[in-house]
Amino acid sequence: MANTASSRIADLKPGDGYVQSFARGLQVIRSFSASAPRQTLSEVAERSGLSRAGARRILLTLEALGYVRSEGKLFSLTPRILDLGFAYLTSMPIWNLAEPVMEALVEQVRESSSAAVLDGTDIVYVLRVHTHKIMNISLGVGSRLPAYCTSMGRILLAGLPDAQVRQCLAASERKAYTRHTVTDMEDLLGKINQVRRQGWSLVDQELEEGLISLAAPLTNRAGQTVAAINISGQANRTNAKVMQDTMLPPLLAAAQSISRMLSVS
Repeated sequence: MANTASSRIADLKPGDGYVQSFARGLQVIRSFSASAPRQTLSEVAERSGLSRAGARRILLTLEALGYVRSEGKLFSLTPRILDLGFAYLTSMPIWNLAEPVMEALVEQVRESSSAAVLDGTDIVYVLRVHTHKIMNISLGVGSRLPAYCTSMGRILLAGLPDAQVRQCLAASERKAYTRHTVTDMEDLLGKINQVRRQGWSLVDQELEEGLISLAAPLTNRAGQTVAAINISGQANRTNAKVMQDTMLPPLLAAAQSISRMLSVS
């Protein structure tokens, strides 16, 4: 079965400027993941939704360009694939501005901080400043999490028009990760409207038991939300009320500092 990302690409309706071979190349690249780092030709074809012949041509092209290596019957990505993501990060000065502010925030609150942007129904991590591992999920730059049940996701959804929010939630696989996860459409809309009113988001153990996260928006000079930053903590150390009381003020100050730099950059 093709993975979700590949399915989204395959479902796009081609227009005059659509290059199908390029789209298929992206499907092949995205077929590799933490759960499938090394694949046979048949596995790549199945996960990308392509024929064996089509997948083989793309793999050989990527191998010739240095993005894929083969060992016997197994294919895997090479470190050169990181160049594609690095081009995005280096083209956006926001992350250079945000990192030192987030480092100071982490030093102050003694909890990890991350920055993310919205991509479809997911948030994608673009910057992460660690203190220590607090999640069973291993997160790093490029990691994806569902927007509907994450603090940064709700911040980013709150920055969209209502119609887009509904569209995103309708397209999301709104499963219950824990007994606390909110999955009902109307309940989620209510929480997102609350985030709009208050200007920050708190998610208490909806993605993982014991994980509490606070998030705030990063805005450009037009006041549009372009990204979000968060602080993540453990419920067994600091409950949601204490996190809100003690960590929300420095989080909002950090977000405002980054947003001010964005407005003049």
